[in-house]
Amino acid sequence: MEEDKKIYIGNLKFEITEDELRAAIEEKGATPKEVKIITDKYSGRSKGFGFAEFETAELAQQAIDALNGQEVGGRQLRVSKAQKMKPRNDNFGGSDRGGYNSGSRF
Repeated sequence: MEEDKKIYIGNLKFEITEDELRAAIEEKGATPKEVKIITDKYSGRSKGFGFAEFETAELAQQAIDALNGQEVGGRQLRVSKAQKMKPRNDNFGGSDRGGYNSGSRF
């Protein structure tokens, strides 16, 4: 997905399906090329956010304007341009507590 044509949709209810999200977007007058809800790789449960891609950057901006702050499934959506994923380090997001380089004597 090209970044300028892709939007982030947050604060989704966990039970919403991609088809329901697509319908909610289309209800506001925008037709996405692709809709993807991000799920936990172990449980398969929604993480409460997703992405939609549009044909043009202009359509993506129209969808942001139409959807941001709107209520879907009892939750107020947070919609913005998608950003590139930042590279992860391999320490699983934790601090360096007790590791080899922590300086701790324990």
